[in-house]
Amino acid sequence: MMAEQGLLVLFGSQTGTAQDTAERVGREAQRRHLRCRVQALDSCDLANLIHEPLVVFVCATTGQGDPPDNMKMFWRFLFRKSLPASSLCQLDYAVLGLGDSSYPKFNFIAKKLHKRLLQLGGNPLLPVALGDDQHDLGPDAVVDPWLVALWEKILALYPLPPGLEIISPDMRLPPKYTLHYLPEDSPAPEGALLQPAAPRGAPCELQPFPARVVSNQRVTAQAHFQDVRLIEFDIAGSGITFSAGDVVMIQPQNCPEDVQQFCQLLRLEPHRRFVLEPTEPGTPLPPLLPQPCTIQYLVTHYLDISCVPRRSFFELLASFSTNELEREKLQEFSSAQGQEELYSYCNRPRRTTLEVLWDFPHSTCAIPADYLLDLIPRIRPRAFSIASSLLAHPERMQILVAVVRYKTRLSKPRRGLCSAWLASLNPEQGDVRVPLWVKKGGMKFPGDPATPVIMIGPGTGVAPFRAAIQERVALGRRGNCLFFGCRHQSKDFYCQTEWEELVTKGFLTLFTAFSRDQEEKVYVQHRIRENGKLVWELLSSENAHIYLAGNAKQMPAAVAEALQSVLQQEGGLSPLEAEEHFTALERSRRFQAETWS
Repeated sequence: MMAEQGLLVLFGSQTGTAQDTAERVGREAQRRHLRCRVQALDSCDLANLIHEPLVVFVCATTGQGDPPDNMKMFWRFLFRKSLPASSLCQLDYAVLGLGDSSYPKFNFIAKKLHKRLLQLGGNPLLPVALGDDQHDLGPDAVVDPWLVALWEKILALYPLPPGLEIISPDMRLPPKYTLHYLPEDSPAPEGALLQPAAPRGAPCELQPFPARVVSNQRVTAQAHFQDVRLIEFDIAGSGITFSAGDVVMIQPQNCPEDVQQFCQLLRLEPHRRFVLEPTEPGTPLPPLLPQPCTIQYLVTHYLDISCVPRRSFFELLASFSTNELEREKLQEFSSAQGQEELYSYCNRPRRTTLEVLWDFPHSTCAIPADYLLDLIPRIRPRAFSIASSLLAHPERMQILVAVVRYKTRLSKPRRGLCSAWLASLNPEQGDVRVPLWVKKGGMKFPGDPATPVIMIGPGTGVAPFRAAIQERVALGRRGNCLFFGCRHQSKDFYCQTEWEELVTKGFLTLFTAFSRDQEEKVYVQHRIRENGKLVWELLSSENAHIYLAGNAKQMPAAVAEALQSVLQQEGGLSPLEAEEHFTALERSRRFQAETWS
């Protein structure tokens, strides 16, 4: 029989797909009467990994072949040179990767993880699974058969106890929590329901700091298609410190109209209070939800009703449906054959959970409140580069936010949950607060005051460089060179006056590319080539560091190409030498990039 701890499923997930898949493995374990815990890699105690008999790893690979944020610490730990080769000799494991074969480093993290666990003495139950977003049926084309094989292996090692059968897929599993309504007339607790506890230690995900919004200013022209905000928070008394390159995590909330619609569709009373009780003893309560809690608070702050629902959502919703037509459609969407159609119904037009519930009204009003937390994922925090320095703005923090808004074939424009919420906040209407905490960023600026920095930050990519420049200027450092790009000098040239002042004072060398202000489009990469002499000079004789930030489509590749062409033109290197030199800059962290999609 399997040891008391059972099966452990660990995930590294950036957008939630790997977490969704890990939870699917957990549900399938439950159907086989196996004890199972599902956790993010970074929240698991790594020292205990050596005592685990059986672990399934589910991990994504982010754009440049990096591990997802919630497995970065685990990754560093696992690749320590000091780990003995037999560390994991009692571990049976399997690795399931989720990737996209249109990227050069397809499933890089899963492959490397599988190999490293093998090196440390682990025993693989199966070859690594390489799920591919580009496949017609999505990653499930690989994941489905792989899981069938995995359960065969696991049940051979740990057979079902006599008399127990696998719970059939038609049987609904019990909810993770039961929701007990309090009587309507029970007294509310003393004090307001949702007063956060007095802060202990530095704010973090489980204990964000409610920062007051000081200002919310539009920094693009009214006529410009994109709304970009410079938002300032008051962080006095929070214990938060940060330096250039760090990132602020913000916990957004749903807008009141959506919350109201959701409650109407599901026939929920917003002001009813409830407590949650875990079905399995030992399951922790969801963090960040007060006990007791109101339905309104749950739907506003916790349930991500504006996310695009995943396949597991349709599977569970189908099990509640009492309407034959709706149920057939939901079952089709949750089957392997229905994935193409689900993609064009849901993912391509970016249809939200709330909109899907509108489309299935009979099934929606049959959803038991107990299952809300199984059906709808929690709202994820969003990351923003910090755009100011404490040396220039003590007790304050600023971010640059592009409000996400775009059209699909659906009549209503799509809106980014967090950016739309932030843009709607008006500090003149009283005390407006945003829950936030800080994470160390990926970019590190040089400690040596003599080292010049070349910063390439088109669009909102300039945010971390504004923090760096403010910090460096406050410390009297002059070697600051910025390549900035946007569409029009008159419409989206963020922080123009601030940059021009610093140029006048001799603190900044500025190169701008306004792509639409002339007939042919000009981008930052063109300016890098034009100023190759200076770039080469800074790199070769002054040991300059180069930083790149911004929206990742073609931009990072185009910039890397421009830098390599400078190494060839100005440094006289061959194409191959230039490529090797560039790779060496990356390896020594003299070239660092932070891009997002």
